[in-house]
Amino acid sequence: MTDPADTLLTPDAVTTDEAGSRLDKWLSARLPDLSRTRIKGLIDDSRVSAAGQTITDASARVKPGQCFVVAIPPERPADPLPQAMDLSVAYEDDDLIVIDKPPGLVVHPAPGSPDHTLVNALLAHCGESLSGIGGVKRPGIVHRIDKDTSGLLVVAKNDRAHHGLAEQFSVHSLERAYRALVWGVPMPAQGEIHGNIGRSPQDRKKMAIVSHGGKPALTRYRVLRSFAGGAVSLVECRLATGRTHQIRVHMTSIGHPLVGDQTYGRARSTKVKHLPDQARLALLEFPRQALHASVLGFIHPNSGVMLKFESQIPDDFNELVSLLEAI
Repeated sequence: MTDPADTLLTPDAVTTDEAGSRLDKWLSARLPDLSRTRIKGLIDDSRVSAAGQTITDASARVKPGQCFVVAIPPERPADPLPQAMDLSVAYEDDDLIVIDKPPGLVVHPAPGSPDHTLVNALLAHCGESLSGIGGVKRPGIVHRIDKDTSGLLVVAKNDRAHHGLAEQFSVHSLERAYRALVWGVPMPAQGEIHGNIGRSPQDRKKMAIVSHGGKPALTRYRVLRSFAGGAVSLVECRLATGRTHQIRVHMTSIGHPLVGDQTYGRARSTKVKHLPDQARLALLEFPRQALHASVLGFIHPNSGVMLKFESQIPDDFNELVSLLEAI
């Protein structure tokens, strides 16, 4: 059941390796901007089809070569509504709030994720105090991290704080560090990755290092430790700039994509074939990019005091590291 105003998403055909996956899980991997809950809702609403036939079973197993069409209805014009959720608050005062975001939570409403976002939760938590500078659908949001990336982000509660924080992001004066699990061992063990990032000329839904246009991007990385004979490494990445998907694009560009990244890097099955079954399956089936915003530091826009926050990697990431450490 589609409408001329719908946005039609047509992910690439199912590969042989992907055959047998649940439809909702496969679509979630191929369409990372849509939550799995949202995808199930679209399937239930008869908005997913293959070869002209509507698919209404989220648990259906996909077959090699199948092509699916997902019809996204137009975004509702209504402002985000407060929706109470449990939030992990690292810090809060009258000017700002620092959230430790879990993986899977979308930051602000967007096509495919109209509600149950961090913005909805913040509206319930903070009431009417959120700044409106970011727009009605992004009140208080100064920066964002991907749905499946976990970790720290700061939200402004008033216009003065929003301006002050936005200026620090503009001049790249904040401290931001991430922990990532990547395939292989980057060489050298510490270095810098340069390269303008813009929309991929081949796939406008993806970002890429581009030779013309884009925005300058710089990522500094260092290998913290390697596992399983060099199959996987835990890396710290520090952002000198903040481009969309920067770490994911930059690490892929040097041949070391993130574990679990379905957009920029496929699972490296050849690197893990010698591992114990539990560790091998955990790596190959990790359901998101293994990326966590672990450090956030900035100058308080009102008091002028330097604030720095640190966050431990979440349970799913930590369990994967523990499996690797035990090998």
